[in-house]
Amino acid sequence: MRESPPAEGAARGPATGESLKPMTLLEHLDELRRRLMRCLMAVAVGFAVSYAYHEEIFQWLALPLTRYLPEGGRLVYLKLQEPFMLFLKVALFAGIFLAAPFLLWQLWLFISPGLYRHEKRYALPFIVFASALFLAGCGFAYFIALPSAFQFFIVMGKGYTPNIDIDFFFDLVLFIILGMGAVFQLPVVIAFLAMMGMVTPRFLIQKFRHAVVIIFIVAAVISPTTDALNLVIFAGPMLVLYVLSIGVSWIFMRRRAKTGAVDGAPAA
Repeated sequence: MRESPPAEGAARGPATGESLKPMTLLEHLDELRRRLMRCLMAVAVGFAVSYAYHEEIFQWLALPLTRYLPEGGRLVYLKLQEPFMLFLKVALFAGIFLAAPFLLWQLWLFISPGLYRHEKRYALPFIVFASALFLAGCGFAYFIALPSAFQFFIVMGKGYTPNIDIDFFFDLVLFIILGMGAVFQLPVVIAFLAMMGMVTPRFLIQKFRHAVVIIFIVAAVISPTTDALNLVIFAGPMLVLYVLSIGVSWIFMRRRAKTGAVDGAPAA
């Protein structure tokens, strides 16, 4: 039975011949508006839930510091409105974190109609893998990097009583946690570039020395301390991720080679 031809103006897949139904600009904007409204509602719900537990969340975030505070050391605020504004920020970021799975799902629903079947096969694992790496980076920052950095600061200030501003402390913790979550995306970025044919394992190996310099510069920016030990603690995971990225690029290079061989084969 002969298949009916695709609708006029429909885009064809490069190899399978599948077609995508085109959407007008207004249809795209309307779809984007609906997805954004749902995302805002999800963040609002997450914010409301998080605000009910804002003190517990902040105390949990402060644990890497408070466990090392000497007797008399404490978190303080310097402006009258500072605690209220701080708890709003805590609830907002915690609400976004709670709503993140729903936000990613809405992102997937928005982009998936414009993808071919073979592209969808890569897109969903990319989202899942990127989310897992982001959580791993945040976990590394909270459980390893932050305690090490705070212990260093407290030891260096031995003999003095620390009174640490809560707003400054929260911004510092947030910067480090989000920064480590971002740098843990390195394998995802390399995988995407390798899939596009923009990098190869040979290129990554040749540029390893340059990568080490860049990694230590990034670690110096993210790390709140300047000592060598904490610099290595922050840079170590990035070096491991770079080596893993070489393996990831090798996998995608082989897949591209296989796909090219299949596409280039003469039809029977």
